[in-house]
Amino acid sequence: MAIQQEIGDKGEQLAVNYLKSKGFSVLEKNYRVGKSEIDIICKKDNLLVFVEVKTRSSIKFGHPESFVGGAKANKVIEGAEAYLFEKNWHGSIRFDIVSILTGGDNLDVKHFEDAFY
Repeated sequence: MAIQQEIGDKGEQLAVNYLKSKGFSVLEKNYRVGKSEIDIICKKDNLLVFVEVKTRSSIKFGHPESFVGGAKANKVIEGAEAYLFEKNWHGSIRFDIVSILTGGDNLDVKHFEDAFY
């Protein structure tokens, strides 16, 4: 389990670096409320983005983004609703997925905008 956690932590840091390179300001990492967790909450201009990060070391069982199912999306949405209320946010929002595939010397980062909701 520790190896999976290390892969996940590495993936989240790679996603943060990627989003920053695209002009996003990272506001929160691993935001938790109730049973919900949002990997990254970031902002660009007047758009608040809730990001689910999925990292895998191979595609043996599928591409990383395919592991964000309806139940996971609903948990992110629940957490986002709490965050929006907490911060009194009334601007635009979006739900994205950052998919990271690490294997050997290869690194593939894909950003899926407006991935669910």
